[in-house]
Amino acid sequence: MTLFWVVVGLLALILADVPIAVALGCASVAAMVLETGARDLPNVPLTLFDGSVKFSLIAVPLFILAGAVMNACGISRRLIALTSALIGFVRGGLAMVTIGTSLFFAEISGSAVADVAALGSVLIPSMKKAGYSKEFAAAVSSSASTLAIIIPPSIPMILYAVMAGASVVEMFVAGIIPGLLGGLLLMVVAYRMAIRRGFPADAAFAWARVRSTFRDAVWALLLPVIILGGIFSGWVTATEGAGLAVVAATVIGAGVYRELDWKALRRAIVEGGIQTAVVMLLVSTSALLGEYLTSAQVPQRFAAQLLAFTDSQWAVLLLLNFFFLGIGLFLHSAAAIILVVPIVMPLVQQAGIDPVHFGLVLALNLGIGQQTPPVASVLLTACSIAKAQVWDVSRVNVAFVGVLLAVLLLVTYIPAIPMVLVEFFFR
Repeated sequence: MTLFWVVVGLLALILADVPIAVALGCASVAAMVLETGARDLPNVPLTLFDGSVKFSLIAVPLFILAGAVMNACGISRRLIALTSALIGFVRGGLAMVTIGTSLFFAEISGSAVADVAALGSVLIPSMKKAGYSKEFAAAVSSSASTLAIIIPPSIPMILYAVMAGASVVEMFVAGIIPGLLGGLLLMVVAYRMAIRRGFPADAAFAWARVRSTFRDAVWALLLPVIILGGIFSGWVTATEGAGLAVVAATVIGAGVYRELDWKALRRAIVEGGIQTAVVMLLVSTSALLGEYLTSAQVPQRFAAQLLAFTDSQWAVLLLLNFFFLGIGLFLHSAAAIILVVPIVMPLVQQAGIDPVHFGLVLALNLGIGQQTPPVASVLLTACSIAKAQVWDVSRVNVAFVGVLLAVLLLVTYIPAIPMVLVEFFFR
């Protein structure tokens, strides 16, 4: 009965526009008081602190800061120019450039919102000026940016790995093939829509332009090589790789491109600090909820009830897909991971599902949630940049969301797609 009132109270606070982290903390403290009285209240500060000091979590603020530094020093502009030179000659070239640049940028920022904010502010106005509809421009930018939640380094993957006790590096490796597959399929859909709607190519292909833009972007292209190469080779952990990303971005931005001055660096640090505070407050308050759920054995009871209904691994994955697609309509990815993973992990373990495989399934579900109103954080950001109505963009976005759903089904029911590289390198 306590759990029922906790859920009701949490939903009421969220609907009243109370920040999710605050609502989570209030509901968790209320649950503790209802269950055991006030005797456990002195442990609340300790639980909040312990929940946010795990070593792997240090990667989150560092990747956020690295992304903010990269946005401030012209890296996105150089990546756009290079991608345009390589694939802009295709019909619907700017749409292809948007998707291709997102594939590059996702390997640096780890955040879909950062991706669409940095790239969309440049590419959406360019597409509108070239004759693309603002709805199409917003839709392709939004869906392409969701690849940031799949391609390493991914902040939601780090949060999941910490909550589930999985390997961050294995999660990163598992995301490579699904991310590239998603990018390729998005390009196919964008090309077909460009032909049907008569969108133009960006510019004729020219080797001189490719060479010029490559020389200008070569240092930007080295960033994912440095970050992911260091992590995958085992030279650095994911957390150390995040620190390396900050150092490399600062050196390249200030020393090579000379576009990162003290004012821009200060702005990047403030921006990164604000984003980090939001995520880490969610993480710490989730520890309170986890404390209550563990003492009440809610995850174990949930697993037992669902396994009594079906013990098929594939049926469990299907039910979890429906569950997470529903959750994604109302919660941001970080909040969804923090709220739900502690509840479903016992079920995942008892059903014999690999936690890395499940992490990719979860990440794709939450990526789709970034495209489906009412929350749809990435879609709303793209609509704001394009000055387009959400529902008009959503109608165009159906085809791109269909691609993400297709990748989700492939990853769910053909585990070799995400796991082949993990098995090859680590098992």
